[in-house]
Amino acid sequence: MTGPIIIVNTTKDHATTEKSEKTNGNLKNGVTNGKNSSNGINNKTHVADNWSPSSWRTKPIKQDVIYDDKEHLKKVLTKLNHLPPMVTPEEIIKLRNQLKQVALNKAFLLQGGDCAELFDYCSQEPIESKLKVLLQMSLVLTWGARVPVVRIARMSGQYAKPRSSPFEKYQGQDIPSFRGDNVNGFDIDDRKPDPERLVGAYFHSAATLNYVRSILNSGFADLHHPSEWSLHHVRSNGTRQEYQTIVDRLTDALDFMTTIGADNPLSPISNSLNSVDLFMSHEGLVLEYEQSLTRHLRNPTTDEFEWFNVGTHFLWVGDRTRQLNGAHVEYFRGIQNPIGIKVGPSMQPDELKELLDIVNPNKEIGKVTLITRYGANNVEKYLPGHIQAVKESGHVVVWACDPMHGNTKNSSSGVKTRHFNAIIEELSKAIHIHKANNSQMNGVHFELTGEGVTECVGGSMQLADADLALNYKTYCDPRLNYEQSLDVAFLIAKYYEKERNGYLPGL
Repeated sequence: MTGPIIIVNTTKDHATTEKSEKTNGNLKNGVTNGKNSSNGINNKTHVADNWSPSSWRTKPIKQDVIYDDKEHLKKVLTKLNHLPPMVTPEEIIKLRNQLKQVALNKAFLLQGGDCAELFDYCSQEPIESKLKVLLQMSLVLTWGARVPVVRIARMSGQYAKPRSSPFEKYQGQDIPSFRGDNVNGFDIDDRKPDPERLVGAYFHSAATLNYVRSILNSGFADLHHPSEWSLHHVRSNGTRQEYQTIVDRLTDALDFMTTIGADNPLSPISNSLNSVDLFMSHEGLVLEYEQSLTRHLRNPTTDEFEWFNVGTHFLWVGDRTRQLNGAHVEYFRGIQNPIGIKVGPSMQPDELKELLDIVNPNKEIGKVTLITRYGANNVEKYLPGHIQAVKESGHVVVWACDPMHGNTKNSSSGVKTRHFNAIIEELSKAIHIHKANNSQMNGVHFELTGEGVTECVGGSMQLADADLALNYKTYCDPRLNYEQSLDVAFLIAKYYEKERNGYLPGL
């Protein structure tokens, strides 16, 4: 990731009328309906037909938020429109190029983070713990797969969550469901949607991203010191020894590079040894917020002005909001960011083909990541048909397996949990189904945390239902803890190591 770059916002209030949007989107950037501007540069804009950042408002919408005070909402959106971008087109295009390599089987995608961030997570320890587990997982995966790992965090903006119902029962009364910190509060008395929380989401996202940039540029991810990554959380002797073996091998390799001068600042690979790229992502759910952070900026590759969501690098559309004629798909089809689509049992193969044509009509490789989420008992039923549909469509996508969402169950105590064995089973089945269909699983998508929570059962810690109460912290869905996350990375890495040696086991 590049250093902290601030681009001055050149657009006005996208939340106003279509007419004013076109005016500020084009004239303020020296572009007039795709014609040459006064500076003599051809700034023809490539925009999807009849699309604008607000055209989603003409479509039916799911999971929308109803605000009582419309004037307050309008003031908040006006403020958001004048706040600077959090990410740059250069960073977004860099991620698109890396995801193209993933789609071509030349790299591997690791995406992970909280189910739903809280504003309270915008603090040093939670941020560092998530970065540490993602970096350690990527190190293990790189060792096993022998390909670069593209890292995307569910972080710095994952403040909203779709819910199965807008209301829930509390003491016999219907109250609004908790929709995430950028909509309402978890406390019973704080369930009314508050527009001011959208501004809070922006500033908490910006503060998180700023700290991430700072520590990544200050040696936090320096590969010269893998032995300094603490293993005290890894309580399993076997897992600790496996990881220590990898660390020892990496240390030897890096010592050799130091000996031959590969870590010299003038060396072309020096940056790869001292820092990593880490990109941010969240579900594009609250479209008023996403619209306000959609800016008309110069694409560094084409030198043309195009629409970028500058609130994050990567957005995904959820399984509940991917209707072909819906507001969310309408919004997603017009932005230049790489996007994800959650694909579950309810997705019909022909529907998937049509959806890909809508959001990626030019069939750009790596533009779309399909995040499959079926459940261990359903993956064999649905994944083959979806693979065949994509082949027939001519699209080249990133195939990422999300083994979390389809494997949620209620524990004996009544809280939601996920079993580690079911997570591994879906991953293993997905790998083999792709191979059997002349395809390849290109990445993984996890809900995880770097903390020692007890929300998922199983793993090398052998957590049982009775252990969930020890440190159950999630306000939404259960997450893998630090050790369980490393367990998954080790199992995937060991699989690919054995595959390289001609042996094709399960995970």
